[in-house]
Amino acid sequence: MNVHTAQAIQTEPALTSATGLRVALFSGNYNYVRDGANQALNRLVGHLLAQGAAVRVYSPTTSTPAFEATGNLVSVPSVPIPGRPEFRAALGLPRSIEQDVRDFDPNIIHLSAPDWLGAGALRLARSLGLPVVASMHTRFETYLEYYGLRALRSWALNRQRRFYQACDHVLAPNGPNKCHLISLGVAAEKISVWGRGVDTELFSPAAYDEAWRRSLGYADDEIVILFLGRLVREKGIETFARTIAELRGRGHSVRPLIVGNGPARRAIRASLGDAMFTGHLDGRDLGRAIASANVLLNPSVTEAFGNVNLEAMASGLAVVTAEVGFSSSMITDGEDGLVAAANPRNFANAIETLMKDRNRIAAIGRQAVRTALEYRWPDVLDSVVQAYWRELRPFQSVEA
Repeated sequence: MNVHTAQAIQTEPALTSATGLRVALFSGNYNYVRDGANQALNRLVGHLLAQGAAVRVYSPTTSTPAFEATGNLVSVPSVPIPGRPEFRAALGLPRSIEQDVRDFDPNIIHLSAPDWLGAGALRLARSLGLPVVASMHTRFETYLEYYGLRALRSWALNRQRRFYQACDHVLAPNGPNKCHLISLGVAAEKISVWGRGVDTELFSPAAYDEAWRRSLGYADDEIVILFLGRLVREKGIETFARTIAELRGRGHSVRPLIVGNGPARRAIRASLGDAMFTGHLDGRDLGRAIASANVLLNPSVTEAFGNVNLEAMASGLAVVTAEVGFSSSMITDGEDGLVAAANPRNFANAIETLMKDRNRIAAIGRQAVRTALEYRWPDVLDSVVQAYWRELRPFQSVEA
């Protein structure tokens, strides 16, 4: 038994205390490009540290990170991904990183992606006799058709299958993705749900700013349609642009608000025509921008959880979102949002019903705020701590 596993056995006062945990967390992108996955991981690390755990994070890095990393981050050698140079890939687990892990002496390994780094860390965990918890953040196989790589879908699913089956426990973001994992052959008893929370102080109807709207040229009675997220193909930006064109073709004067940045910015700007682009926003500026819109259109079908939906709901917007698993797990159609088949005509139909009835926008927004209040970060993060302890127990009994 290693010394830190023994300490974990002795100092586990409650499942929500992290004292005694020593977590080595592996990420494909911890902070060099901002996305919902690494925001959740950074928040998790902060929670673990505050609850008494020791954590060491291993991830590719750049000299220009999108935000400051939470916790102790070790840079893993990596190369740019062809066609998407803003992302990087570690080609495995170098010996120097392996030695760093051994020196840290973790008692649990957390993997956040089925990439080469994750696979290498999984092999190392097995050699060290450590339990492995994986968290699912992205359905990578859904990205491929946006880049002409649909033929690789079976390969991507097989890679997921082998990876997640080999882990001791998998944290799925919601029920539909738990079902997806089960369809891959992962045993149901090995899966629990790690959802996401929302900061209801930052994302709130109270952040609405009429003067800010006016400064962007929006009239007080204008219905502002929001796109929120990275400007990349897999977020459905082409479908968003075609939906706006459909609404304009029906005689509606719409000037969408685009909050976010990314490599497809130039393409979507050309497709949308008259639109307001804020670029990337953070903190209070982001909360103000969301709350100052009226309707969020989220056309993405590639999300695992749908953080943007939750942030918009907390801000009091009427969300129109694609009819896929992550939406159905969060939104009750017609009550706290609208769910539609992911094509421009159906999205336009849903938005048009809202544009014709401002009272309905307000009613859906009020219910959305109530729904969002159920997504509390402390409860969400404690569920991960509980999963760690559950997986440690069998290894402790074997080592003892």
